[in-house]
Amino acid sequence: MSHVAEEIADQPACWSRALDLSPGGLPEPGERVAVIGCGTSLYVAQAYAALRESSGLGETDAFAASEFPEARRYDRLLAITRSGTTTEVLDALDRARGVRTVAVTAGLDTPVVTAAGTVVDLSFADEKSVVQTRFATTCLVLLRGHLGLAPADLVEQGARAAHEDLPEGALAAGQFTFLGTGWTVGLAHEAALKLREASGSWTESYPAMEYRHGPISIGAPGRLVWFFGPPPAGLAEQVRATGAAVAGTAAADTARDPLAELVRAQRLAVALAEARGLDPDRPRNLTRSIVLAGP
Repeated sequence: MSHVAEEIADQPACWSRALDLSPGGLPEPGERVAVIGCGTSLYVAQAYAALRESSGLGETDAFAASEFPEARRYDRLLAITRSGTTTEVLDALDRARGVRTVAVTAGLDTPVVTAAGTVVDLSFADEKSVVQTRFATTCLVLLRGHLGLAPADLVEQGARAAHEDLPEGALAAGQFTFLGTGWTVGLAHEAALKLREASGSWTESYPAMEYRHGPISIGAPGRLVWFFGPPPAGLAEQVRATGAAVAGTAAADTARDPLAELVRAQRLAVALAEARGLDPDRPRNLTRSIVLAGP
């Protein structure tokens, strides 16, 4: 079994540990917050930012770390970084003058520990695989728990998703589009990234309402559209009319938490990689952390 497959299966145990944590330094209600990350961590940042702001807990913006607007005033900067060494994250923390900073990381012996004012330890969710799975989802579970927005049965849902059947015909699909609304847009982007990284699949992702505005033109038999959260009225039917298959919440008999749904997409990424003779632990052209050389 690949490292990433083992780490996907281990996610519910990590989620349970995260929900028991009460770390200091995380954003408080009413604060104006910026959240930064790169790659998968950016999509976690987007999901958290949408959840926090839509719950009335304060203005919250998510940025790729390289795009953090240092001239904009925030009460707190939250950095998400598995490795603790990513150059763009460290640069953004250094540029955040006069702002309280906190980093959620698995790397406790790394530069981020001194770059951030407060560090939240998620080293128990660290990974051997280049492809991120359990660190990212555990971080989001921690943040959802801090917001009071984690369902009581989230761990159990994750455990079921780690073993449930994948969508019918998914391994034979030639193209995948992931759609979300609100906080699940970030999850849709992350699902698409997982399939690209691990299996080299053709994937796209959008806010669900945007799918009609152009992307639906590629809908066709042999392609799959996967919803995170309830689909907008009529959209699943329009997708089926193109001949594409529908998966995710739109196809489920019961309401599954979108984060548990992401576990199924992670598993599909690994299954596709293995079916194509690829090593999902070692995706092409990628490394575990991006560390850029200085000038």
